[in-house]
Amino acid sequence: MTAVLPPLEEVDRLLVGDHRDPHALLGAHPAGPGTVVRTLQPGAHAVTVVADGVRHPLTDLAHGLFSGLLPGPVTDYRFEVDTGRGPRVVEDPYAHPPTVSPTDLDLIARGEHPRLWDVLGAHPRDDGVAFAVWAPNARGVRVAGDFDAWVGRGTPMRHLGAGVWELFVPGVRPGCRYKFRVLGADGGWHEHADPLAFATEVPPANASVVADTHHEWHDHDWIARRRTVDWRRAPISVYEVHLGSWRAGLSYRELAVELGEYAREMGFTHVELLPATEHPFGGSWGYQATSYYAPTARFGTPDDFRHLVDHLHSLGIGVILDWVPAHFPRDAWALARFDGTPLYEHPDPRRGEHPDWGTLVFDLGRPEVRNFLVSSALYWLTEFHLDGLRVDAVASMLYLDYSRPDGHWLPNEHGGRENLEAVAFLRELNEAAPDDVLVFAEESTAWPGVTDDDGLEFDFKWNMGWMHDALRYLRNDPIRRAHHHHEITHSIEYAWSEHYLLPLSHDEVVHGKGSLWQRMPGDDARKAAGVRALLAYQWAHPGKQLLFMGGEFGQPWEWDADDSLPWWLLAEHGGMNYHRGIQRMVADLNEVYRREPALHTLDTTPDGFSWIRADDAANNVIAFQRHGADGSVLVCAVNFAGVAHHDYRLGLPRTGPWREALNTDLPGYGGSGVVNGEVAAVGEPLDGLPASAALRLPAAGVVWLTPA
Repeated sequence: MTAVLPPLEEVDRLLVGDHRDPHALLGAHPAGPGTVVRTLQPGAHAVTVVADGVRHPLTDLAHGLFSGLLPGPVTDYRFEVDTGRGPRVVEDPYAHPPTVSPTDLDLIARGEHPRLWDVLGAHPRDDGVAFAVWAPNARGVRVAGDFDAWVGRGTPMRHLGAGVWELFVPGVRPGCRYKFRVLGADGGWHEHADPLAFATEVPPANASVVADTHHEWHDHDWIARRRTVDWRRAPISVYEVHLGSWRAGLSYRELAVELGEYAREMGFTHVELLPATEHPFGGSWGYQATSYYAPTARFGTPDDFRHLVDHLHSLGIGVILDWVPAHFPRDAWALARFDGTPLYEHPDPRRGEHPDWGTLVFDLGRPEVRNFLVSSALYWLTEFHLDGLRVDAVASMLYLDYSRPDGHWLPNEHGGRENLEAVAFLRELNEAAPDDVLVFAEESTAWPGVTDDDGLEFDFKWNMGWMHDALRYLRNDPIRRAHHHHEITHSIEYAWSEHYLLPLSHDEVVHGKGSLWQRMPGDDARKAAGVRALLAYQWAHPGKQLLFMGGEFGQPWEWDADDSLPWWLLAEHGGMNYHRGIQRMVADLNEVYRREPALHTLDTTPDGFSWIRADDAANNVIAFQRHGADGSVLVCAVNFAGVAHHDYRLGLPRTGPWREALNTDLPGYGGSGVVNGEVAAVGEPLDGLPASAALRLPAAGVVWLTPA
């Protein structure tokens, strides 16, 4: 059979992988009255094309490039490939039209594609998979995987424009592992996981996996209800969870049952997951992500993760994901120098490398990179029905000199330290997020307007100042707290400068800081009382609530990501179980918090708070009112002293009976039983209020009062 030889230069470029349009050579092409057919089959001894039912042997031109001239036009053909183990029939990848449209390419080029995940990545279609990847500076790209025994030389991709390389490979099925082999601008071959992989191997293996979803969602009522909620006026009590160590060894589906039931029993409104995006190093807790579109395979498949979210929704629990756009690891098989150049990372190390974490920093001035990240956020919110994202390390994004000494950072175009590209990205992210989901900022500085509509537009900001002040104050022995009284009242001075969430997060129980329990002075009874007082003070303070797992029962040592929480501490046994008591109190905190509008409906306005007594440093007491949008009121009196005050007179806003909605010293919580029962307020003005009452304030205790 006649073989039609293309120009040798074209053949050489094809065989070495340096050809931007392999479809121009491979596949079936008209040649006068006939059709020339070429296929790249490395390792094949013989190839026969079966065209319209007729067999035609092909000629091996060089290194597995087979060619032949068929008489007449060809409407349908297959290849019969013999590698010495018997012939197999395969379809031709180069017989298929592009799977990425010109409109998609234009949107990608402008960095404005609203659903990038619909175009790039690996998409099962009909009898194969469409692969597409962005690598604008690559000289050539191949896809290799289980489907070709990881050879890769037979599946070079074509460059469609906008930096996008594409190929449809027939016969590939979901579950197939794959990677891209990129001939970089530096002339070297680099093997990379897919930046838009929707599934991965279980680490430390790092191949991407073709994924398909068959999950049927059952949370329609939850989503509909979510759209009606004004979350700034609603209770938000977040349980922060590291999936691998909450109860080690559980899958997503097992976590759905066990974590879901526990969070429901404890009364939390939301669960926040430490980053579940795939990450190679478990010791990073997920904060060094390599796959921004794939849930970690450690606990199951993407559909298993969907089931976890769906089941939590069925229990009335929202799901927030910790998401990390501030930096990414240097792993050569992931995003680093993806096409042989700094592509996702900023090319200048003064902006492209993070000195604290040894990671790379995204080039947020590049529209395609911003599009990659915004689409990642929308992918999780859309495809996994998440209720919110917590954006990690926002401060490190906002300041060009973050953790950098003089001379090691690059000023912005105005000579300032503000990262103008990051500001634009964060605004773009928050404007793109659906109105019925929440976006939280972990931002530790005084950057103005983090939650303002004309600022960064986040829904809530973590109140790191409150957290640091409260923990620093409580670390002091009670007899020294009078000298630090301002630390416990200072947060009210700025409580409405942003819309805040009060965090007691994972960062506060690691790296030698000690657990909440360990930070409290004294013996076990005093430590337990201190933890209870801290949590009840937190729940009453203006702002939403977040507590890291283990804190709800006073874990007595630092969190260990490689081990389960010490659930055995909660087992009933003789004597007082302080940990069980703290756990019971947290469940009651959540129940009262959700029930009482005064504790959540006016969190973001000063109308929701008023001091009763802020200056009693000598007695280590603070007292304040919380006000509800419905006119309701709750009084919180906090005694941070090491002794009880048995006849402590305090002003109240009205006369008559008051009842204890919560007392942290209840014996059932592990307390000593200094309680009030019903309180009678008489018409003796005090603290600028028309009534007052004598209270019993337990040592390291908190009392919540509501009108009876």
